[in-house]
Amino acid sequence: MPVALDQQLRPVRIGGRSLPLVGKARIYVCGVTPYDVTHLGHAATYVWVDVAGRLLRFLGVDVELCRNVTDVDDVLLAAARRAGSPYDAFAAVQQFQFDQDMAALGVRRPTHEPRAHNFVRHVVSLAAALVDNGQAYLRDGSVYFRGADVPVAAGLSRDEALALSAEYHDEPDDPAKDDPFDVALWRATDAGQPAWPSPWGPGRPGWHAECTAMAVSAFGPSLDLHAGGADLRFPHHAYESAQAEAFSGVRPFARAWMHIGIVRVRGEKMAKSARNLVLVSDLLREHSAAAVRLLLLRRGWSDSWDFEPAELSSVEDDVERLFSASARPDRGLPSLAGSTASASSDAVLAALRNDLDVRGALDIALEEGGSAARTLVEILGLR
Repeated sequence: MPVALDQQLRPVRIGGRSLPLVGKARIYVCGVTPYDVTHLGHAATYVWVDVAGRLLRFLGVDVELCRNVTDVDDVLLAAARRAGSPYDAFAAVQQFQFDQDMAALGVRRPTHEPRAHNFVRHVVSLAAALVDNGQAYLRDGSVYFRGADVPVAAGLSRDEALALSAEYHDEPDDPAKDDPFDVALWRATDAGQPAWPSPWGPGRPGWHAECTAMAVSAFGPSLDLHAGGADLRFPHHAYESAQAEAFSGVRPFARAWMHIGIVRVRGEKMAKSARNLVLVSDLLREHSAAAVRLLLLRRGWSDSWDFEPAELSSVEDDVERLFSASARPDRGLPSLAGSTASASSDAVLAALRNDLDVRGALDIALEEGGSAARTLVEILGLR
């Protein structure tokens, strides 16, 4: 459907920030650690990013999306050992299953899909540069990034930051560190663990440094939009951003952020450790991909929420209502901008440009029908 020039020129607002773009959008989203099946929490992040990309493409922007694969990680290595499988073969099988689930949900493939094990030398280069400029230091074969200021920049108290650092295995009590909030760019490894060569001896990358190196390798020192689950805000995104800025001197690392809300079950975050996973593959046996997508999208992208199985019935009804509305002729006046879309379609676009307000756009589309509904179906990827 042609889009009027004035619609193309108006910037999208995301996370309270206006995001004017010239021709191209560079989007980075933190991908999965491929050690288990895809659950609804994963799907929420990648469906929302898919919709952001679809909206920008609809508005005439060339979207370049990078979604990494964290296939060098302590959790993955432990899972592979339990399964009696080499970590890389184990990760490849899990990644294939994730890709199948994303394809079934209609999530488009990323432009770039770097795998951490292929970017170890990039992490070594990053760590060496940060040592050279005084932002990192070597200790017993490991390289640590100086992160004392990162919690303050993230708006956290010391106690909050310490608790999150411990939860995400950043080891704030490691005696080798100059400061509890320093994090490993490069970890010396013990015998029997996967290791790669470095100027400091055999080791493996730190988690935050992997994403920093992959994002900078794909897009250079700055992104237009960075996305990921809200639970990654600190420490992961905070350190990734701080490392990139310390490396390049370019600020901000990301012009806008999407921290996608957490999916809970009975008030508890969906996670394997909580044994409360709702699997995408299970939902798709009973419900359409359009219904599962709309379940994730008919709320604010930053809102955390509780999954209720009964909600899917009402979502299926909304999907049918939207499809029926899309078959109706336009009832409104033609767009004043002279496009072939109706003014109501312009209103749908205005809602979506305003922080991806799917709820507002859905109300307009169901009321007006016609091109408004067809526009929304296309951008939400429901067909």
